[in-house]
Amino acid sequence: MIQKYHSKFVSAEQAVKAVRSGDWVDYGFGAGFPELLDASLAARKPELENVKIRGGLVIQPRIEVVEQDPEQKAFTYYSWHIGDYERKLQSRGLVKFVPVALRMLPNLYRWHIRTDVAFVPVSRPDKDGYCGLGISNFAWRTIFENARTVIFEINERFPRLQGVSGSHRVHISEADYIVEGEHKPIPERVYRTPGSEDIAIAKLVMNEIPDGAVLSLGIGSVPFAVARMLAESDLKDLGCYTGTISDAYLDMYQAGRLTNTRKEVDKGYCTWNLAMGSQALYDWLEDSPELFYPADLSYVHSPERMGKMKNFISINGGVQVDLMGQENAESSGTRQLSGVGGQMDFLEGAYRSEGGKGFICLNASRKTKDGVRKSNIVPFIPEGSTVSAPRTMIQYVATEYGVVKLSGLSLRERAEAMISIAHPDFREELENYARENFR
Repeated sequence: MIQKYHSKFVSAEQAVKAVRSGDWVDYGFGAGFPELLDASLAARKPELENVKIRGGLVIQPRIEVVEQDPEQKAFTYYSWHIGDYERKLQSRGLVKFVPVALRMLPNLYRWHIRTDVAFVPVSRPDKDGYCGLGISNFAWRTIFENARTVIFEINERFPRLQGVSGSHRVHISEADYIVEGEHKPIPERVYRTPGSEDIAIAKLVMNEIPDGAVLSLGIGSVPFAVARMLAESDLKDLGCYTGTISDAYLDMYQAGRLTNTRKEVDKGYCTWNLAMGSQALYDWLEDSPELFYPADLSYVHSPERMGKMKNFISINGGVQVDLMGQENAESSGTRQLSGVGGQMDFLEGAYRSEGGKGFICLNASRKTKDGVRKSNIVPFIPEGSTVSAPRTMIQYVATEYGVVKLSGLSLRERAEAMISIAHPDFREELENYARENFR
């Protein structure tokens, strides 16, 4: 079967000749990255101008088209979600942030933005020519169905799962060109050890999770602390339905807590769109493909689908929450730290679920580099900072001082609830503001 498509197999250098000046080129999202094509496209710097690259949440050590063209004469890089490496690029003025709620992304590609060339990272094909989308399903099918030119880059290190009913599968016939070659190990995503405040928050949130809950765990120290506690708990038959599957779920699975047996959607399977974590996580995907339902953004990030499950629990981190319940999850003033990603998608999904709960978790305060303590519970989101989720979308907020439920409360009641979980040093100041502004 594969031999039939032999003419599609070309070198990376040949494949990137499909890129023209003025083109939009999509690199994808997360740890799945077109390493060989990126290097070969960077080598075409002298021949090209005004090529726009789109990606996001990159954990690759380098993006060659950016690093080799800091003057941005040939290439300009756009990100849907600022990751750790992209944050460093941002400080050098080498990344342009594009805000988006991830569930909207497929329709953007269908009707509102252009893709000229898609660099699609895939796993090794099977004997029938089918490849898996590795560790990043993203919105790839939508993207390459609307692209002028589709290039598959086969990564021999990717897990080869293709998903239930082909949910994570593409065929080599769908590519215009196919590139093979030797790749570096998949980048691993590690997280800082939870601090004492993180652990205190996780303990409080743990009390809100019932047997059979379906979990969407965001990226960060609090969700990971919750997962470790769940692995050591007596809770039974937990489920996974999440934007990003990580080592947190592997820990729960190995402890026998994650069975997916009570899920009303994708019963028996872990549902996810991206995978980011350790090599042990990637090995789990490779060795046990029968446990997983990887699918695209339209499927996984659908609040309507989440609402069909009981006890859907979404746990995410935040930067600031104000007294009305508005949340900033992604910026420090005008400096972009990350992106809203799928947070609003999963918060809404929790609202729609019978027994569902959406949590925003944050330390009540922080210390600046100068050692000054600042409150993360603020009277209002400061000018220049982002309101990532509106007050109408926030259900629960958790700090180390407690968990409060905001849904159904008046503005005054919300302010009182938020003050109760603020750091004690700031409560009087917050109370004075609330008294003057919320009657």
